[in-house]
Amino acid sequence: MSTTSITWWGHSTMWLADSGTTLLTDPILVGRIAHLRRMAGPDPALPGEPDAILLSHLHADHFHVGSLRTVPGTPRLVVPRGAASFLARSMGREVADRCVELAPGDDVMIGSVKVRAVPAAHDGGRGPWSRERALAIGFVVEGAARTWYAGDTGLFNEMTDLAPIDLALIPVGGWGPTLGAHGHLDAAAAAEAVRRAKASWAVPVHYGTFWPIGMHRIRTHMFSEPGRRFAELAERSAPDTQVRVLAHGETLTIGKPA
Repeated sequence: MSTTSITWWGHSTMWLADSGTTLLTDPILVGRIAHLRRMAGPDPALPGEPDAILLSHLHADHFHVGSLRTVPGTPRLVVPRGAASFLARSMGREVADRCVELAPGDDVMIGSVKVRAVPAAHDGGRGPWSRERALAIGFVVEGAARTWYAGDTGLFNEMTDLAPIDLALIPVGGWGPTLGAHGHLDAAAAAEAVRRAKASWAVPVHYGTFWPIGMHRIRTHMFSEPGRRFAELAERSAPDTQVRVLAHGETLTIGKPA
């Protein structure tokens, strides 16, 4: 097969290139979000204009309006069902008109790849201060490889229905020492997730980037260690999965040149 590459820019921001199509996931392109500060890695350096942006849910550390305004070009925005109205109010009708709303089971062609929405066990609201709500979803991108970007999620039984997956982009931590387990995967649960999905490759994400201001000395192991811990646990529980722990800005390429 031809190659598929993923570049991790921290948290859940990734640049996915497959079959000549480029996708950007949950872009956070700034050094600070409210009370969270980027504690590792540079601000993302996008290589160009993506064909589409995949937005998994409305939480501000995934659906960041300020970052969306800075993405070059006029990419399509693939969003959970219910999110287009929020975009219309926050960014204007022209941006909302580029939206494709998906619910689990729905799909859309973006260039040469099919983007399919899959379930995620996570709250879909904007936050406790907001009435904005939409679904929380993950994505399976089908091109030269089958790539699963899980968004934010806890474990759910239907993960077995995703199998087999060539590349899993799997959350393994969070952005603060008090982030609860409900609706999130830690390193151990993420290892179980890639076992269920029968992933050939896995890249840990959603850790080691943002941390609350003033708390950089608190539970630092929860900031820096989830990726390495996930790799150790996956080696035991999912031995058929090759794990690559990426540094910020590093790229993994799988497959063979056509």
